[in-house]
Amino acid sequence: MSDPYETTEQHLERLLRRALNSFDLPDNTVERLGTALAHSSSLHSSHHSSVLHRETYRHTYLLSDGTALSLWELVHGGPRSATDPRTRTEPDLRHHELYDDEADAHVAAARLTGSFGEVPVFGDDGPQADLEILTVLMAAPPAPLPRMYAPDNSADHARRVLRRAENGDGPGEETARLLRAAFAHHITQVFGRQCRVDGRNAGFTLYEHAFLLLDGSETSLWEVEHTATPDGRHMCEVYGDEDTARGAMESRTRIC
Repeated sequence: MSDPYETTEQHLERLLRRALNSFDLPDNTVERLGTALAHSSSLHSSHHSSVLHRETYRHTYLLSDGTALSLWELVHGGPRSATDPRTRTEPDLRHHELYDDEADAHVAAARLTGSFGEVPVFGDDGPQADLEILTVLMAAPPAPLPRMYAPDNSADHARRVLRRAENGDGPGEETARLLRAAFAHHITQVFGRQCRVDGRNAGFTLYEHAFLLLDGSETSLWEVEHTATPDGRHMCEVYGDEDTARGAMESRTRIC
């Protein structure tokens, strides 16, 4: 992952250049990283199977003000390609994503391993199977475990969740304004399944982003991640309540 002769500036530039989502990093984070004096990288977690190779790296930077800042890099791709006999190297077909929030990196990794790659594929057995999918989608979830709120730049986390939403019927400015008072949050994966949509596999995952506000109240954003898109790309939708989020997933599966 690292070149021992690479300067911290070169290392950071390389990370930002290859990350697919580097534009999503907060401006304040990028500005602080511009003062980095030294860095270290370590493997945080990994997952390897016949269909997916996924690794998460932690890159920690020492800043000029004496504080430290970490970036979490998610590297993933399919099975490793055969070695090119001309160069004796493997072509790099991996994708890179960067996060400044460990929880966001965890959610992204779970999307790849727990929800989209290693669960049974439903919808191959006709209308009865499709009906079972809809039943599961709309079923009430089991009683949740107590939330363990983490005060970790939660207002900015809420802003990023809302910003990546691609649906036009999501929470509006009133919700965005309310979440500016969030000082702690907790992420829970509520649902994850694959099914057949328009003759191909599509993954659905539902996350609850629960926020604790300064006045002691709680509120949540419900994020649907799926690949039920015409070109199979990953898409995020965000809703203000669980029923609407589950209804959106149900409507997506009706074309199965």
